Amino acid sequence: MSGGAALLDIGNLAVSFPGPEGPVRAVREVSLSLAPGERLAIVGESGSGKSISMRAVMGLLPRQARMTADRLAFDGIDLIEGGERSIRRLRGRRIAMVMQDPKAALDPVMTAGAQIAEGLRLHRGLGRRAARAAALELLAAVRIDRPERVLDLHPHQMSGGMAQRVMIAMMLAGEPDLLIADEPTSALDVSVRGEILELIDGLVTERGMGLVLISHDLDLVAAFADRVAVMYAGRVMETLAAGALDHAGHPYTRGLIGCRPRLDAHVAPLPVLVRDPAWKDG
Repeated sequence: MSGGAALLDIGNLAVSFPGPEGPVRAVREVSLSLAPGERLAIVGESGSGKSISMRAVMGLLPRQARMTADRLAFDGIDLIEGGERSIRRLRGRRIAMVMQDPKAALDPVMTAGAQIAEGLRLHRGLGRRAARAAALELLAAVRIDRPERVLDLHPHQMSGGMAQRVMIAMMLAGEPDLLIADEPTSALDVSVRGEILELIDGLVTERGMGLVLISHDLDLVAAFADRVAVMYAGRVMETLAAGALDHAGHPYTRGLIGCRPRLDAHVAPLPVLVRDPAWKDG
């Protein structure tokens, strides 16, 4: 990597979609940066632009989307000037994304081993036999019991937690420098959410990857991130250290914190977040 350079640098990113009454702005004036090895969480309500912002980085926006940015760079590589070809070379190899619903993201007609091996052959140039052996190692790395059995399972034969582990193994096939985890536990049972988060945290530490964790769970990001970017209506309201969430300055962030249910005290009625229309316009 480039010495001292930001791993991810986003400046004034905007994404819009055509609508019956004109363009619908899903992301507006988003500026974010991530240092090598850093963990950045992006939090906010559904529809705040979290996932769309990172899909823009990955080059995975729908065809009808219109994207503009003053700056969009990965490890010093200009993704705007390089266009789709530049992003395609990085996607899966140096930047990987774990999706929300593993059962929907995995190919239903391919076994776990075949899907992982496909990435290994593409990104590492391995032969068929070497790719299968490496896939077995990756399944062991994501702490799957009896990985040799899971190699030949199809997605419908897996539990949600197992499918998410298989997807993480697939994303590790290219040995990425940046892992984007988009609500990686939202489709899982509560009993396995902690295990998956600990797995991601451990892998990021062991491999020295940067991490962007997309979530709506403030308690979760406070435990797993270094910094937190809070989004609302397509804009970043504020960015602060994860340990400083309780001292947030923006009323939206304070409102989100205040709406969290508490188990150590009786709160009635539960607070409701009051949104200021001015937040949408900055």
